[in-house]
Amino acid sequence: MKFTINAHELEAAPGTSLFEAAESAEIRVPTSCEKQGRCGECLVEVVEGMEHLTPRSPEEEHLGTEFRLACRARALPGDGAVRCHTLRRTAMRIEDRASELRIHGAPLPLDPAVTRDGDRIRLEGHEVARATGPIHGVALDLGTTTVALRLLNLESGKTVATSSFENPQRFGGTDVMARIAYDATHEGRPLQRMLLGYLSHAINELPVDPMSIFEIVVAGNSTMRDLLFGLDVQSIGRKPFRSQTELQLEAGERESTSLSAEAQRLHLPIHPRARVHGLPLIGGHVGADAAACLLAVDFPSEERLVALMDIGTNTELIVGNRERVLAASCPAGPAFEGGRVSCGMPALDGAIEGVRLAADGRVLVDVIGGGPPEGLCGSGLVELLGELLRAGRMNDRGRLDTGEQGFSLDAEHGIALYERDISELAQAKGANTAGLRILLRRYGVRAADLRVFYLAGAFGKHLSADAARRVGLLPDIDDHCIRQLGNAAIEGATIALLSLARRRELEKLVRRIEHVPLEAAPELFDEFALGCLFRPIEP
Repeated sequence: MKFTINAHELEAAPGTSLFEAAESAEIRVPTSCEKQGRCGECLVEVVEGMEHLTPRSPEEEHLGTEFRLACRARALPGDGAVRCHTLRRTAMRIEDRASELRIHGAPLPLDPAVTRDGDRIRLEGHEVARATGPIHGVALDLGTTTVALRLLNLESGKTVATSSFENPQRFGGTDVMARIAYDATHEGRPLQRMLLGYLSHAINELPVDPMSIFEIVVAGNSTMRDLLFGLDVQSIGRKPFRSQTELQLEAGERESTSLSAEAQRLHLPIHPRARVHGLPLIGGHVGADAAACLLAVDFPSEERLVALMDIGTNTELIVGNRERVLAASCPAGPAFEGGRVSCGMPALDGAIEGVRLAADGRVLVDVIGGGPPEGLCGSGLVELLGELLRAGRMNDRGRLDTGEQGFSLDAEHGIALYERDISELAQAKGANTAGLRILLRRYGVRAADLRVFYLAGAFGKHLSADAARRVGLLPDIDDHCIRQLGNAAIEGATIALLSLARRRELEKLVRRIEHVPLEAAPELFDEFALGCLFRPIEP
């Protein structure tokens, strides 16, 4: 049997597990139970040859059809090939901007919840430990696709380390609605357990004693945040699409939608009396990640008319200023993060992130890491669509001029874009475009009235503005109005970690944001159909 694990090829005798094969190739596979099938962390995605592996064990019954536990899946007798990969550890493209964080135009004053009084460590004034070493905190961006961490020294405000990994909850679906449905039909909270297991590994690999970490501040969409804390998320999946914390706030049972829990309750390997704090929600699927973005751009003091779009599996949109703010969420799906696209992949080494069609017909690509291409990430997909439009190789309905169903970028490596992929991208774009147009109309403004258009998220940071305007993902506004922020959610979580005052300011802001439920908008279908066309958005 031939196994290909994370692009490493090796021969395997019958009965060899994927875990054992990975170990022989020095590929790290997460585990807490040492291959006993109990922790469920050794998750692999099998993309070819599932029929050459032993049947699923009882420990794997909760997994989606393409996923296996590496310690349970073994090679069957006979010839064949199995191709799979572990969930990826990713390299975060974030910088140490903690020293540059500003509020109201001035440097951010340090005001963390965790402070030192001699050898006493206090959490909002209450003693939680005695220690003389450094005290740390973690800003956590809990995305549907990627989880990102930033470790900070709470006394200096400096970044100590960063880390990120692919969200292991993928086995329960690629979008939040699929995970909500999965959570309803599987006992024992496997989504929460898997996430906490991977998060624990990431924390243990940070270059400090985990017992010196006394607070984690969490930014994430409503579903991701509530799953982490073990809340029932079913109310987020049905009308009126609200978290249990929102419903309790409306009933007068709580004062905020923010969440807090001791680390020991979540079994995280930091100081047991440390606090895990989930930032407040804005409303519905507009979650704590969007709230964190508002801190990152100093929205509470914004006087100009601005828009903020955090493009992802669930895109968040915000329009307004300090006087009035509207917000909405768009269920865009995972296409712009590489999901449901034939050669799609996250923005990792090997992903094509830039594409140009030369006059002589050559396809020129930029590959993350500089090695051979393995697939297309979101920014590469948008730039390819823009180039196909510019060159007249694709019409505004996503039909190719090749006479075939696909466009080949790299025949040697089998990388191509097909019309069915373009359809997935059109629907993702259509959801985003419809949401933006509806929100602007509710506010009573046009795109041309916006002074700043913030693009948040790793995808937005590396997006070609020209290509995005050409395909109709961004409005047709000047370059000087577009600000590509990168991971604004983790910047906002960092601000909340380092400043209680800013955290409290955010609580006040989210209470007066007007949440616009797009599903109730009568023009949604027409706007979505128009948004699926690859045409510039009128300013």
